[in-house]
Amino acid sequence: MGGFSAFWAQSDLIGRAVALILLAMSVSAWALILWKAWLLSRARRGMLRAVPAFWAAAGISEGRAALQNFDTEAVLLPLLEAATADTRTATLEAAGRQESRLTRRLRDALHGVLARLQFGQVMLASIGATAPFVGLFGTVWGIYHALVSIAASGNITIEKISGPVGEALIMTAAGLAVAIPAVLAYNVFGKRVAACEADLEGFAHDLRELLHDTSGAR
Repeated sequence: MGGFSAFWAQSDLIGRAVALILLAMSVSAWALILWKAWLLSRARRGMLRAVPAFWAAAGISEGRAALQNFDTEAVLLPLLEAATADTRTATLEAAGRQESRLTRRLRDALHGVLARLQFGQVMLASIGATAPFVGLFGTVWGIYHALVSIAASGNITIEKISGPVGEALIMTAAGLAVAIPAVLAYNVFGKRVAACEADLEGFAHDLRELLHDTSGAR
């Protein structure tokens, strides 16, 4: 902590701006990590309870009620709403075979749900990829600034150089400290989103087959 305080005191505007950028990246990454961990955990638990409850229902209305009870993050309910929507209108959306319209509505609803589950992944990947280089730039600039100051004083000794250079290296460590949690969270959340996507696609496929067979039997 003392090294960072010394670095901050000796830095110019650019060095402090780099430190503030790393701080903003860290706060953004951790806020996103905590939010996505909460969201994906609730979505996964809700799906594990909602899907069996839906298929155990006596009909579509009872199945919708089951989803409303257990689908806490509303990742399954949009699929059911899209599949059972009334499209008997004079538009291109209502054109074509009923099976094709059902497939299109389920696909669009699935994309919307996945976009919500994947939100923030790009930011985590960007922070993980760029934070080390931002920290490295801060180190290089800090060393340059320290050497210029030492040269201007005219008193160059190894003690005068090692202190500022060591303090500037803190920025590289800070960049890694920001990047590593972001990269790990990106990988973990990627696996969780992929698991949710597989379950959602399976539910959408089964729902499509159910409604297609039901409509064909009429």
